[in-house]
Parts: sequence; structure tokens; C-alpha cells
Amino acid sequence: MRQTFEEQPKADIRLPAEPDELGRSDYSEQIRAALPAVIEAPKRPVDRRRKTIAIALVAVIAIIGLASVLWWRQSQQSLPAGIAWGNGRIEANEIDIDTKFAGRIAELSADIGDMVKAGQIVARMDTRDIQQSLKKSQAQVKQAQHAIDEATANLQQRRTTQIFAAQELDRSQQLLKNGWATRETFDQRKQLLDAANAGVAAAEAKLEEAEHARQAADHDAQLYEVNIADNDLIAPKDGPIQYRVANIGEVLPAGGRVFTMLDVSDVYMDIYLPAPVAGKVKLGTDARIILDAYPEHSIPAKVVFVASQAQFTPKTVETQSERDKLMFRIRARIDPDRSKAHADSVRSGLPGVAYLRWDPSTAWPARLEGVP
Repeated sequence: MRQTFEEQPKADIRLPAEPDELGRSDYSEQIRAALPAVIEAPKRPVDRRRKTIAIALVAVIAIIGLASVLWWRQSQQSLPAGIAWGNGRIEANEIDIDTKFAGRIAELSADIGDMVKAGQIVARMDTRDIQQSLKKSQAQVKQAQHAIDEATANLQQRRTTQIFAAQELDRSQQLLKNGWATRETFDQRKQLLDAANAGVAAAEAKLEEAEHARQAADHDAQLYEVNIADNDLIAPKDGPIQYRVANIGEVLPAGGRVFTMLDVSDVYMDIYLPAPVAGKVKLGTDARIILDAYPEHSIPAKVVFVASQAQFTPKTVETQSERDKLMFRIRARIDPDRSKAHADSVRSGLPGVAYLRWDPSTAWPARLEGVP
């Protein structure tokens, strides 16, 4: 409690007696000697209220730390022997939506936070140059078709000539047997048939060449159509758009990233367990995930990965004692159908706890049974 000015100890100050007319200078010297004692005021005592507040804060911090330790021990003791747990964060597989070719962004059909479906167009690139190349190929297809029609007509004409030459040769052969035609006439008819046969072969080759040209033109046109379709950027899976890194009008190189989305069919949590426990966990082990944001919901999951080598726990684990141990990484994945049904609630990075039932004979506690 502070002391008032009247309660503070007073200094013993004695002033000299009133001087006479002849000793005024000596009196002034005596006054100067007494001033330090008057100016120096007694110091106030230390503020005890500040000390009380500091002690109270230390006590509160100690109580919180003790409560945390007791909660951790209680949670360990409340779980059956066949269940292990670890801290982690919900993660979803990230998918980059990139360009296949260099080009300019012409249209964006999605933005950050939008929920997209597999096959949905989220962006379009400028394809005017490819469309012109497509028109050129389509014109070449028509030209090749005309060449095919011409070659077909020529082949038909050659075959007609071939038939007539064969008939002439047959008649000459009969006349030659009866002596009504000369050998020279027969040889001429035979040469005409040979020429007609060669003409038919040439016409057939020309038709085949025209058909191959038509196929090449068709392939070019189809290639341009595929390239135009590939310039429509499509979401490969269901999920939310997490990032948009480009805008309309920007020119991107081949493989330029436009969006990053989350695959809600691949939502998981990685936890780290020591070797004595991790050695008992197998692929397909039943698991439960409880998020800090939804502590009343127990999410069923399955173990899909168990590391074959030990490693240090990551920095996301908050306890120093666990960081000092070599742990095994274990991944528990939420059922894809359940993740899709709650796609709007999927948030990458949400902290929580994953519980693994490595002993199948152990029953889940009531709070971890999970919703059906």
C-alpha cells in the first residue's frame, strides 16, 4: 500500500538561525549546504501489485501445462490396448491443371473456391491459329476425295478396255484355229490385252495413292481437332479449385499452370508412430479420424500406407519429445465416396487425430465408432 507524503519519513533538516546584517554571506553558504537534504525525497516502496500479477500469470501457465499433461495421460489411459493414435493434418491430393501447348488464355470458367466436376471445362486457350490449320486440312481432305473419285473413274475405264481386249483376243484365237485369221492379228490382240492389263494395274495404284493421301489429310484434320480440344482445360476429378495462378490474356508456355485443385476422392491424414506400435499396423487396418474443427464427428478411414523405413517426425508435431524419436509414417485414407459426399467440407491442412485399431478384436470406444 502506497504511503502518503505525510506518512513518508521526513529528513532531519535544520536551517541556520536568522543572520545579522554583517553575516549574510555566511548564511547563504549554510543554505546551499542544506539544499541537498531538502531536494532528496525518500523513495517509494516497490509496487507489490505488479509482483502479485506476475505470480498469478506464472501460476495460470503452470496450471494449463499440468492440465495438458493430465489430459494426454487420461486420453492414453482411456483407449483400449489395441488402439493407437497420433496427431496429423488432413491433406488432399493436389492436381495442377496445365496447358498442353503454348498459347494465350482466352476464357476462364472457374475461380478460387469453386467446386468443379470431372470433365468440366475450367479454361479455354486461344485456338484461332489451330482452327485455320484445321480448315486447311479439311480442304486437303476434300481435294484428296476428288483425286479418289478421278482415280476410280480412270480405273473403271481401264477395266472396260481390258474386258474388250480380252474378248478380241478370244475371237482372234478361234479364227486362228479355223484359218480365218492370221497369226499377226492374234499377236496384235494379245498385245492390246497386255496393255489393258497394265493400264488397270496403274489405275489401281493411282487409286490406292489417292486413298492414302485422303487418310493422311484425315489424320491431319483429326490431329488439329484433338489439339483444339486439348486447349480446353478440363478438371480431371471432382473437387474445389484451390489456386488460380493465371489470368485472361496471359501467354503461357507449354505446361503453364492455370489452376490447382484438390482431389476429394483422395483425402488422407499422415501420422507418425514409434516402431513398437507401427510394426503392428497393417494395410487395411481400420481407422478413425477426428478433426479439431468437428470434434463430435468420428470419420471412418483405412490404412493405405505404412513406411518401410523409420524417419524423424515432421515439425508439424507439436511435442518436443516425439520429435526426438525415430517414427514410422502411416497414412489413413477416408473412403472416397464419403469424401465426395462431403466435398464442400474438405479443407486441406485441418489438424486432428487419427486412431488406428491394430488389434481387430478390440472394440471401438463409443466416441470412435464412427457414423454409418
